[in-house]
Amino acid sequence: MYATQALTHLVPLAAEELDKNKVTPGVLGFLVFAALAVGVWALMKSMNRHMGRVNFEEAPDPDAKPTEAGAAASPGK
Repeated sequence: MYATQALTHLVPLAAEELDKNKVTPGVLGFLVFAALAVGVWALMKSMNRHMGRVNFEEAPDPDAKPTEAGAAASPGK
């Protein structure tokens, strides 16, 4: 007997016992949701810490040829 055939025989039995007005996610649903919330909080905290370390100021390229604007800014070169 295949698993799908076994499930089709069990579905009508479960439907008879199931009260559609009393279905709740239960404790397992709450624990999964809480674990996801804690994981997202930890990721956001880590992201904020890493974004604080990022240097947004670009360093000048030492190999670049000076342009007219750069030459005007540094008359000694």
